Amino acid sequence: MKVIIQRVTKATVTVGEETVSSIGRGLCVLLGISSEDTQKDADYMARKILNLRVFEDDSGKAWSKSVMDRDFEVLCVSQFTLQCILKGNKPDFHSAMPAELAQPFYNSILENMRSSYKPELIKDGQFGAKMQVNIQNDGPVTIELMSPSGPTDIRQLTKQEKQQQRKEKTRSKGPSESGREKAARHSRQDTNASSGAEGDVSSERES
Repeated sequence: MKVIIQRVTKATVTVGEETVSSIGRGLCVLLGISSEDTQKDADYMARKILNLRVFEDDSGKAWSKSVMDRDFEVLCVSQFTLQCILKGNKPDFHSAMPAELAQPFYNSILENMRSSYKPELIKDGQFGAKMQVNIQNDGPVTIELMSPSGPTDIRQLTKQEKQQQRKEKTRSKGPSESGREKAARHSRQDTNASSGAEGDVSSERES
């Protein structure tokens, strides 16, 4: 899944002459759903959108508060064109999830966000309609997110990290000098050099 998140002072969605949704300060989120996306991708994105720290705190410190921290609104818009693959100069959207599957998938993301936050602050456009999206970007701040291609299960990630650590330890083992041995060897070399050993070596080479 590919998502474009914009920090906004206001955003509206209209279909024809009708205003479908509008928000004040908060986030406008464009979601591009891939045919390979799973529920893990949906859960990941819902969590990231709500917890992304792109707002300042009360003292003006930037990048310290999320939309939930500030009680701001979120406007989500389904945007299959984010899954565009160019063939020459022609956009191809075959990697996007088909509409009949994408709509319930998209709705599940909205429900996830509403159950995790204040449902009245999560707005959306009109799925499948030709929309006019008016975004007043604040900053501008625009962030692109991709759902992880690898496993998102923390237990699996921990297992992979442990396996990698074992591999690194195995590679580091083997015949190697200890710190004391290295220090002693360097000390002997320094002593030989200061006693004129280099002259002895050059004499041996000449003979």
